[in-house]
Amino acid sequence: MRSLFKIGVPVVAAALALSACGGTKGGSSSTAGGSKACDLKIGFFGALTGDAANLGINIKNGAELAVNQYNEKNADCKVQLVTFDSQGDPSIAPGLAQKAVTDKKLVGIVGPAFSGESKAADPIFEQAGLNTISASATNPALSENGWKTFHRILGNDATQGPAAAKYIKDVLKAQKTFVIDDSSEYGKGLADIVRKDLGSQVAGNDSIQQKQTDFSGSVTKVTASKADSLFFGGYYAEAALIVKQLRAAGWKGTFVAADGVKDDGFIKAAGAAAEGAVVTCPCLPPDQAPEFATAYKKAYNSDPATYSAEAYDAANVFLDAIKAGKTKSADITSFIGSYDKKGVTKQVQFNDKGEPAHVSVWAYKVQGGKIVPDQEIK
Repeated sequence: MRSLFKIGVPVVAAALALSACGGTKGGSSSTAGGSKACDLKIGFFGALTGDAANLGINIKNGAELAVNQYNEKNADCKVQLVTFDSQGDPSIAPGLAQKAVTDKKLVGIVGPAFSGESKAADPIFEQAGLNTISASATNPALSENGWKTFHRILGNDATQGPAAAKYIKDVLKAQKTFVIDDSSEYGKGLADIVRKDLGSQVAGNDSIQQKQTDFSGSVTKVTASKADSLFFGGYYAEAALIVKQLRAAGWKGTFVAADGVKDDGFIKAAGAAAEGAVVTCPCLPPDQAPEFATAYKKAYNSDPATYSAEAYDAANVFLDAIKAGKTKSADITSFIGSYDKKGVTKQVQFNDKGEPAHVSVWAYKVQGGKIVPDQEIK
């Protein structure tokens, strides 16, 4: 198991802004006269470049805000955020993970961001004992591998998929739904859950590939099926092209997707064709965490985007571990396992598989060229 160097400094008692409520139960904290490690690092692991970079940047910014606030309160014992740009490519992830685990000052990883790269990188993190908290990887199978270092702060697709199907049936009152996936670990896994929950309502199925641009074959299948709704499991780059080509072909149904599409990049690429689309996400609307939203906008001159708040909460778990003097990987794992504190998105707790104890799924709509909250799906 990994251990980190411990350098003695006086304990700083000031609490993190926006995370003063509650308290951790994760092991003993440093006390007056004790010491804690300094010059430690938290990593962000996800896409900062590539087709899904917007989602990764949202997450990086949320984690960065938490670290910057911590450093303002702990100027004599700062933490550094380091980034590992996976480009959203599972083939790149193992090499980046190997690089990360060689840094003995790295306390934990906010990430990996996507399910495919998580599947590729998490076995390396587990073997090295480097704890991870993903703000966005939702494939349910990730928590079924027995990895002690794996955690995520949001609900998985075993909750999001049924919620999307419920919205399609109960809110849209759709009669026939066509389902398309992008063949990725995330997209196909989620679409398969939606297919199962919709049952006989599924009017047809198709699979496409990431980076594909011509969807004429899929468009023909959708229009021929007479479907009044479509669910897409995948990311915003392909979703934008699919809906644009469907509208150009005259399809009038409701386009439904999930968290991988909840980004302004979808609207920018799809244009008017995005209007009326529905996007589900196990993530909190910004107006539900106004203090965080204000701090984020001040720091980045933009509103919080998908998974920024979840990444902020994830980073704060690691920062609280540092503050409590936890430096060995086993101690950090134990600390996370017994963590119980109010974050900006939820009461942050994890079960023995690393899943969050509290989960919610929201529906969003594209209205007036913006993604706006519609309702929590219950």
